[in-house]
Amino acid sequence: MAKQQWLTDLKTTITKGQLLLDESLSNYTKTELGGHADLLVIPETVGEMQTTVRYAYEHDIPLLLLGNGSNMVVRDGGVRGIVLHPVRLDVITVDGTHVHAEAGAHIIDVSKAAAAAGLTGFEFACGIPGSVGGAMAMNAGAYGGEIKDVIVKSTLMNRKGELFVLTKEDLGLGYRKSIIADEGYFVVSSDFDLQRGDQETIDAKVAELTFLRESKQPLEYPSAGSVFKRPPGYFAGKLIQESGLQGKGIGGAEVSTKHAGFIINKNHATATDYIRTIEMVQAEVKKRFGVDLEREVKIVGEPAE
Repeated sequence: MAKQQWLTDLKTTITKGQLLLDESLSNYTKTELGGHADLLVIPETVGEMQTTVRYAYEHDIPLLLLGNGSNMVVRDGGVRGIVLHPVRLDVITVDGTHVHAEAGAHIIDVSKAAAAAGLTGFEFACGIPGSVGGAMAMNAGAYGGEIKDVIVKSTLMNRKGELFVLTKEDLGLGYRKSIIADEGYFVVSSDFDLQRGDQETIDAKVAELTFLRESKQPLEYPSAGSVFKRPPGYFAGKLIQESGLQGKGIGGAEVSTKHAGFIINKNHATATDYIRTIEMVQAEVKKRFGVDLEREVKIVGEPAE
């Protein structure tokens, strides 16, 4: 079969990372849902990441980038082609007020590293569950801050495996969007510029935001985080709450009673349950308020056969 050939070919150049055939992606997503990947590649170096991207391009193989799996729902039928999971590219360095982070680093860990170095400006990200790559692609934000406030530049890779650098001005960062997502680029690393701050003030801010996150979000259950973008003039969670949807769902998926903007995997849900619950919420909010809720989470893969 083709995937066996991909494995054989890539084994010759990927010697440090992992190559996994028919790997269940439920082990790599925050919803704990999803079918198998034909081939999952976990590179150990940028070179191995580049090799994978080039190979997929040259052989016309579908390629999906999977970051921290916090903003993605994988359908039950899994993903055909190669899934690239650069989770081991996670080095974070701090030099003065400058922070450099590889794509696979957790954005929470970047926030922690900045705070530990007495730098302010990245506290908003102390509870965002995604990777640096995912946070860049969607211009992630929380509690009044977002990536575009602190980014200087990103090193990116195109579908041919070519590396290039884009500065903040060229990244097209807007509300939950970027040129990275629009063009299908892969983040390799990002550079942030912060300011010196008072350590006690920084620590207090991180503690406050951590408390808010833990007290308001259903972190005790698997989920894809905040499911919907904020519709103009409204708050998605409030619309869902006022539609009487909290505690309702399909199969093992449920609209959280703790935060209406979250859909949780409460009782061994399938990806189909989760997606149908998303669609139910969209339909009900549209019916009640005439508002179209746009998904923030990405749905990928094939439906179950």
